[in-house]
Formats: sequence, structure tokens, C-alpha cells
Amino acid sequence: MVEAVKGNINPHEVVFALDIGTKSVVGIVGRKTDEEFEIIDYDILKHPSRAMYDGQIHDVEKVAKTCEKVKGNLEERLGFKLKYVSIAAAGRALKTYKVKVEKEIDFLAKIDKSIVGSMEIEGVQRAQETLDSENKDKSLKYYCVGHTVVNYYLDDNIMTSLIDHKGNKISAEIIATFLPYVVVDSLYTVMNKIDLEVKSLTLEPIAAMNAAIPEKLRLLNIALVDIGAGTSDIALTKDGNVVAYAMASVAGDEITEILAKEFLLDFNMAEELKIQLNKKNMHTFLDIVGIEYTLTTEEILERIKGSIENLADNIAENILKYNKKAPSAVFCIGGGSQIPLLTEFLAQKLDIRPERVVVRGTEILHNVKVNYEELGGPEFITPIGIGTIGHSIQKDLIKITFNNNLFEMFKTKTMKVSDVLIKAGFSPNKLISKRGKSMEVFLGDEKHIISGQIGESAKIYLNGEEVGIDAAVSDKDTLVVKEALPGKDGTSTLMDFIHKLEVDGEKIKGIRVNNEKCELSYVLGNKDRINIEFFEDSIIKEPIQRDKGSSLKKKITKVYVNNEEIHIKKEKSPIFIDIFDYIDFDRSRVKGKLIMKVNDEKGSFTDVLNENDHIEIYWE
Repeated sequence: MVEAVKGNINPHEVVFALDIGTKSVVGIVGRKTDEEFEIIDYDILKHPSRAMYDGQIHDVEKVAKTCEKVKGNLEERLGFKLKYVSIAAAGRALKTYKVKVEKEIDFLAKIDKSIVGSMEIEGVQRAQETLDSENKDKSLKYYCVGHTVVNYYLDDNIMTSLIDHKGNKISAEIIATFLPYVVVDSLYTVMNKIDLEVKSLTLEPIAAMNAAIPEKLRLLNIALVDIGAGTSDIALTKDGNVVAYAMASVAGDEITEILAKEFLLDFNMAEELKIQLNKKNMHTFLDIVGIEYTLTTEEILERIKGSIENLADNIAENILKYNKKAPSAVFCIGGGSQIPLLTEFLAQKLDIRPERVVVRGTEILHNVKVNYEELGGPEFITPIGIGTIGHSIQKDLIKITFNNNLFEMFKTKTMKVSDVLIKAGFSPNKLISKRGKSMEVFLGDEKHIISGQIGESAKIYLNGEEVGIDAAVSDKDTLVVKEALPGKDGTSTLMDFIHKLEVDGEKIKGIRVNNEKCELSYVLGNKDRINIEFFEDSIIKEPIQRDKGSSLKKKITKVYVNNEEIHIKKEKSPIFIDIFDYIDFDRSRVKGKLIMKVNDEKGSFTDVLNENDHIEIYWE
């Protein structure tokens, strides 16, 4: 029995956290003082029989009874009832999927946040579809609790950011993580049975991260490994959030089983020997037939180090699979993290310095006062983390009204508009406007492109104010999204077309379209051929200015595009992109890699063109 911390305790200021594990339930009661979170009392009880499997509740009644006993023991010592509780869902219940999304884009338009955001949403939705297709139990529903972009690509080249770039194709590798609804539902059911109201709900890896890794370090790429009995759960952090999860299916029990086989011990004795390996150097024990052993820790490790290396190899393999590279550091917690040689092997497998793979115990916790020596081990990181989160988070299940529909979301990070759209199954294609179709007409033998108009992007309103796709959302917010509108197809009347050419109307004798006389109000069609007859000797390609007294006459620059002579009319020096108004080039879809050359040198859209330049542009 543990005695409570003496002194006056206000029932309204305490935080009660429950860590419901596979083998036992840990209850922590703490309070926030001016500078730290103080552990007031704790209680631990093992499940009398198997009620949990891999962190999931299978027998609600049995789990509820164990939790109720922990709660009752604490209430008896504290002298008051506990009403609110902070809990966590097991990380091993999570499903993680990686997908790659590709999108063809208008290479004349700059990439903005809405384009990138729509691609990320599509990636998460594809991951959800993969999960649903592989899920044999169709009654088991999942929802996304987080996603991260591993890499962006522009025309198949890796980019750190796509914003403000131009190209033909963008893509992204995305990792998305999902949690079963049943995990959350069963936790709430147990809490309701023992008359506790859930104050906060988080994920065990996030709780552990919150306790073991200071906030200033969470911007770094760090792997947190919780080595339990049956599984080793992995959380990866970057930019302040847990961005991916993984799991190795081997853990501490594997080492226990090897010890049992190697020295002919029963499981409980082998488990005790494993625990003692990190505490003393000399070990004396009897096997099941009565033979006595007296061995040093080094001698024992020599006979089982192959299994320890195998455990490290499995953990490292999963870290590299989801992180794509070695992390900056690895923090090991959980009872299995204390197995000797494990951190050394893990550093070798990841090819990082040994001092960057460390076991975290409660002695390293910042701004946490642990009043009990028994709570010093790495196995208590997670329950203390649940408690520290409980006093700082107001609510982890938030409700958002989106386009008049109510959605409930599990808040594992700062939630954004994009997260709501993912939850709602909103099609990312409805966020991006499409340019209208272009058409071409001919003035004599000279081709002109009449471009389609750019459409209207989607409008996003959060509580009545227009915001971007990455705006943060909170509980009870109202979100409205008006879908993007496509642009109008390219169109022009004959009068508008001639007006654009700045031809002096008084010098025009007649106009024919497709060899037929037409009114100036005639609406041009695709491939129409226009011929203008002038009263005076004039060259069609050199339009006459209306204002004869003005010296701002347009300059005509002769260049050759794919061996075809064209005349570019512009007041200033023309640039490469101007040629699209004079050539027949299909920009409506990507047909490969775009090759642009000026005088046999690689060109770009902003290259200045000079008289008689030779230009090549084609799809490769």
C-alpha cells in the first residue's frame, strides 16, 4: 500500500490518469503547482485473468473491475472521490499506410497551398481505401489520427517544398495513420461503468513523447520506442508532432523465452532473471531439474546476445521503413528497454552514434516531481505522460460542423481544415479550379491561341471568415467549403480579336472568316481562318496603331520556333512564354518531359528573346 503525499489537497486541482495495459492497470494522481506537475499518489494492479490483448480491451467487465479497484484504492487514501480521468489508446492498435500521389498540373500556373493540400488529402483518402480493402472485419471502422509527407516531387525531382514552383507534374509520398473506433469506444465504455468522465484522451506514444522528450526537441526527427512484453511500439516525431507509427512484433517476452530455453527455467523465473541482468553482475539460480547455476551477467548475455541483436534488428528495420532514414536520436522506454546490449545493437543497426540511443527513465522528466522511488523506471513514462497531458489539454474529442454536418474528431495534434476534409471524405478535386479549354485561330498563316480562363478556386470559411486549407480548427467550429468553379473555355468575337491586334479599323477594307464575309459580332470557333483586306499596302503581321501620334508603337521581334518563323509583337523585349500566343502547342495535358531550348541551350519561361533566336519546344 502506498501512502499519499501529506498536505492539503484540493479535489478540483488533481489530475487522475489511468494507463490500461495488457497485464496491469497503473493509476497516477497528480496536481499542477506553480512550476511542475507533482505526483501525489499511484496504484498498480494486475488483471486477475486475460482481459486485454495487445493493448485492446476484449473483456469490458474484467477491465472495468480492475480499473475500479485502482480508483477505489486511490480514493480511500486521498479521502475524496475521483470524478474525471485522463486515458490513452494503445499505440499498437494503430494502422499505418504509405502511398504516393501524383497530379498533373498547369505548367504555366504557380503551385499554391490549395494544390498541395488537395494532393495530401487525396493521399490520405487512398490510404483509407487501402485499409478498408484489406480489413477483413468490415464492422471494424477506422479513422485517421495523423499524416505526414515523407517527400515532395516536382517533375520526379525531390523537393523540400512545392509552393510557388511551376512544373508539369507534382507528387508526394504520404504516411497516414488510423485508429479503430472500437478502441476509443471500449475505453469510454469502461470509464462510464466506473463512474468516471473522460477529461482527455490521447495516444500512448504521444503521452510517452510528452513526458520523455522536451517540447524544444520535438521539432527534431526522433524515434520513441516503447518496448513492452509482446510488441515494441515505435513513434516518430518531426516538426512538433508524432508523424508516423510502427510496430515490431518482438519484444521483452522473446528474451524471456530464450532464457527459459537456454537454462531450462520456467517463464516466471526466466522473467525475473531477465530483470536482474541490468541490476547486478552475479546470478545464482536453479533450473527445473534442480541444477544450480552461478553465472555473471556477461556469461549469460554471451549465450543470448543473438536474440537481443535480432530484437534490435526488428526495431531498426521498422524505424527505417517508416522514417526512410536513421532518426536523429532514439529514446527507449518500457520495461523491455532495460535489456542489456539492446541500445548498443540498435545504434549499430541504425548506423548512429551509441550515445544517441538512450533509455529514458522518470528521473529525466522535466517539470515533473516524482515522490516515489518505485516510479523511477522507464515503464512509468507513459502513465506519467498521460497525467501531464491531462492537466494541459481541455478536450481531445472535438466536434466540427462542416457544410451543415456534424463530425467528431480525435485530436492528436493541432487540427487543420485539411483534417476535417479528410474526415468528411471531401474530394480534393473540388478544391482546385481548372482552366477552360483553349482554342486556336489563324490570321492568314499565323496561328493565335485564345486561352481558356482560369477558374475560381474553392472558398473556405471558418466561423464566417475566409481562411486557407492549413488554418487551425477547434471544438465547436463551423466550417463551410464552397467548391471550386472551372474556368470558361477560350472564346472571342471577331471584333475583340481584331481589337487585341490593335489594327486601325479605318484601314480595313474587308474581313473574311473561312472565306466567308462575317460581321464583327461573329463568335470565332476553333481552327477558324481569318483574312483581313486593307485599303493600303499593309502587312498583317505588323498591325497599325490606332494612336498615330503616339510613340509607343509595338516592337516586332522575328524568331524561329521549331523552324517556323513567327513575329512577336510587344512593346518590351519578348520572353520565352510569349511564344505560346503564336504557336500550336497543346498545353491541356502532359505528354512527357517538357524540353525548352534557346539557340541549343536549355531555356526557361522567363528567358529574354532576341531577333532571329532559334527556339525548340517539345514533349520528350
